Amino acid sequence: MSESREDLGRVRCSLKGNVPAGSWQTCRLTYTAGQAGIDDTGSLKLVMRYATDCGTPQFEDPSAANYTTAIASNAAHLALRWDVKDNVRPWGKTLHLKVLQGYLRQGETITLTLGDTSGGGPGWRVQTFAEKTLELRVLVDRYATYVYRPLEIQPEFRVVAGDPVRLVAVAPSLVAPGRRFSVRWRLEDCWGNPVGRSRRMDHPGFSEPGCFVVRVRDDETGLEAEANPVVVRAGDPFGRFWADLHGQSEETIGTGTIEEYFRFARDRAFLDIASHQGNDFQITDDFWDHLQRTTADMNRPGRFVTFPGWEWSGNTGLGGDRNVVFREEGGEVFRSSRALVAKSQSSQPTADSVEELFDRLEGTHPDPMLIAHVGGRYADLQRHREGLERAVEVHSAWGTFEWMLEDAFGLGYRVAIVANSDGHKGRPGASWPGASTFGSYGGLTCVLAETLDRESVWEAYAQRRVYGTTGARIGLDVTTEDGFPMGAVIQSDRDEAAPVFQVAVHGTAAIERVEFRNGMEVIGVRRPFGTSDLGDRVKLLWQGATVRGRGRQVTWDGGVSVPKNAITDFTPINFHNTEKTCRRTGKSELAWESITTGGVAGVITTLAKPREGVMVVETPHRRFRVDLSRLGSRGRRWDLGGLGQRLSVYRLPPAGGNRSMTFTFRVRPEQLHAGDNPLYVHVVQEDGHMAWSSPVYLVR
Repeated sequence: MSESREDLGRVRCSLKGNVPAGSWQTCRLTYTAGQAGIDDTGSLKLVMRYATDCGTPQFEDPSAANYTTAIASNAAHLALRWDVKDNVRPWGKTLHLKVLQGYLRQGETITLTLGDTSGGGPGWRVQTFAEKTLELRVLVDRYATYVYRPLEIQPEFRVVAGDPVRLVAVAPSLVAPGRRFSVRWRLEDCWGNPVGRSRRMDHPGFSEPGCFVVRVRDDETGLEAEANPVVVRAGDPFGRFWADLHGQSEETIGTGTIEEYFRFARDRAFLDIASHQGNDFQITDDFWDHLQRTTADMNRPGRFVTFPGWEWSGNTGLGGDRNVVFREEGGEVFRSSRALVAKSQSSQPTADSVEELFDRLEGTHPDPMLIAHVGGRYADLQRHREGLERAVEVHSAWGTFEWMLEDAFGLGYRVAIVANSDGHKGRPGASWPGASTFGSYGGLTCVLAETLDRESVWEAYAQRRVYGTTGARIGLDVTTEDGFPMGAVIQSDRDEAAPVFQVAVHGTAAIERVEFRNGMEVIGVRRPFGTSDLGDRVKLLWQGATVRGRGRQVTWDGGVSVPKNAITDFTPINFHNTEKTCRRTGKSELAWESITTGGVAGVITTLAKPREGVMVVETPHRRFRVDLSRLGSRGRRWDLGGLGQRLSVYRLPPAGGNRSMTFTFRVRPEQLHAGDNPLYVHVVQEDGHMAWSSPVYLVR
């Protein structure tokens, strides 16, 4: 005879209503045992979704953050442990509570306190991103069989944005002279959650060609910001539209509904183009149908373009992650497995390897496009299908992965270079990493399309007329003197003159350098300053990952000192997690906690005596000593193994440097080789943001 779910007991949560994102709280969960109680060595699980970045419970230090305790009303002994993956995805994060040396009868209770402050700790940090219903799911094993059943009613509360600390403004990247345009903006809290409603301002436009910046002020808060650069130019054949084609909602492993996902992209991040990429082994036929109805409903030519899609999430040994994007609705889902869906929920056949995926998709209608990327798994680019796999994702919230470009170019592939968020927090196009394993701000792709509609955008991706950034709306134009845009393929005999490129960069911050590359080889560098311009600022930059797959995080906790000198000012770079800070510990010393997962972080120091004495940098890897009298713009660099793990120290000019550069670059014949030469530009800004143009492929 089946038992009523009511026999499992019930739980009451002390947190109710609206709770500010990232705030310190005491969350008291009181479980009352049902009719069967809980037997000796039976247990409870408190499970949370993968996407959440709530504070990790700890059980040893009452004076520290996230101290967690549990007490049984009958004095039974309770054992606590935490495991980031001890339950079925997406509810993997698990606090396991076992009853030992005793048992529970009906009506007896267990009180679990997340953020017990009795020993002086600050409490439990709530997740850093807003969510309408943060559920803390409780499962019970009453019979000590390790068979867990969820309670019928689960505790949940609403996580809301905190107080606004910054204003983010977005303007069109390209407009015609004399044409009016709109500037949109939002307020954000310290974790990147939008506060209040988005706002809009009409601008009369600029009568003359050039590059302009519009400044926006919110009268209510007094917060101000500059929008991205606006290039005013007549006769350009292509518009500049911004895309994020990679993220997930709560229907798979992310946050919020699919409708909320696309509305955020359009109305909060001010994107022009978006797609959703759920893990295929969580996508049911019903959800796939619902997603396609949503993309069809929300696609509005001229305003907001959507594409349906899914992520082939095959094991690394089977080929690794690929985004699958369709030109329109009607495509099928060939899952890498049915790990989390029943066969009755997934009618299409599976693709059990990436080669089988290629075979099933090739030549199908509607037209598919694959993007190789790095997530938990990484795409094995030894396995590739030209013409179908059209792009490589160089940056996402997971980090920066230039080694993917090295793989693609080394194997002779012709691919576009794109960047997306792969966000799981319901914020496509404005994806702050929060306090989890994501180490970077999510990326964006700029699409050079004739018009904002599916046909034109799809054609731009197919022609590789796109470029990726680390999330900043950097303006970038790269064309040959003969008018070939990025993505073009040019046939050239050995006796022909090497091409000349016109490059224009309009940054969102001061430009540090622009590299011109052939594949991964830097064949030219342009800086908007010379050696005589170097001033009193010294930049420290750390970067890289440990491995290609999971567990790639590199810890850089450390500090810098300048003995017999002084650090008069400093600017942290990419300290997105407010719990990991860069701070002053003395007049000549700084300390920090920092991680990288493939991206970059660092600090710009201003020195009282910039060319005297030494700079000493302490990291977990080793201690570095720099002679300041010999330091220039190229500086010192130490390669530390892993995947691009590196520490760099070099000098900068005074703050407020040039944000725009326009130059001509002539490729020399000796810088070319037989076969494909992927010629492209890599932009580095002082603030850590970067951009990569898709290559012009010169074939010799």
